[in-house]
Amino acid sequence: MIKTGNPIISIYTEMTPNPETMKFVANKLLYPGKHIDFPDEASAKPSPLAAELFSFPFIRGVFIMANFITLTKNSDTDWNDIIPTIKAFLKEYLEDNNRPIVNEDEIVITKDSGSNEVSADDTDVVKRIKELLENYVKPAVEMDGGAIQFKDYNEGTVTLMLQGSCSGCPSSMITLKAGIEGMMKRMIPEVKEVVAETE
Repeated sequence: MIKTGNPIISIYTEMTPNPETMKFVANKLLYPGKHIDFPDEASAKPSPLAAELFSFPFIRGVFIMANFITLTKNSDTDWNDIIPTIKAFLKEYLEDNNRPIVNEDEIVITKDSGSNEVSADDTDVVKRIKELLENYVKPAVEMDGGAIQFKDYNEGTVTLMLQGSCSGCPSSMITLKAGIEGMMKRMIPEVKEVVAETE
C-alpha cells in the first residue's frame, strides 16, 4: 500500500570526530535555523523525538539541528550494532507529519543558556567574539554535528559551551585551544584565553 501525503524520508549517517557520537542526516528540515541539546533524558521533555530516542538503553545524549540529529551512545555499544535500528526508528518517526520534533512552548529559556546573537548591551569585544563564532566557527562545528555557544567574556577569558558531538569529544579541546583560541587571539587582541564551560 502506498501512503500519500507524507514524504519518503531517507537518512544517512556521518562519523563525527567524537567516537561516541554519530550524525544522522535526514532529507527533511527538523529544526530550521536553530539547535537544541538534550544532554540527558531529564532534559528531553520539550522534544517528543528526543524523549523516544532516550528510550533506547544505549542513548546518552540527543542534539537536534537543521536537518540532522547527533546522538551520543554509551561506550560499551558498537555503532554497527545499533545504526540500522536507529535509522528505521527515525525514518518511521519523521515520515509521520503529525509527530512533533520539538515543542517550542515547552522549552525553558534560561538566562545563562548562551547565545551567539549580538545584542544591544554587548560590549565591542563581545560583539566581535560573537561575530567570529557565527562566521568562522559555527559552519565548521555544524559539519561535525555539534554547536558552540558563547557564554561569557571576562577579563580576557572567553567561556564557550560545547554541544552535540563537541561535548565530551576527545578532540574538542584541541579544536578549542589550537583552533578557536588561536584564531580569537589573532583577530581579537583582547582575548587571552578560551575555555569550555564545565557541566
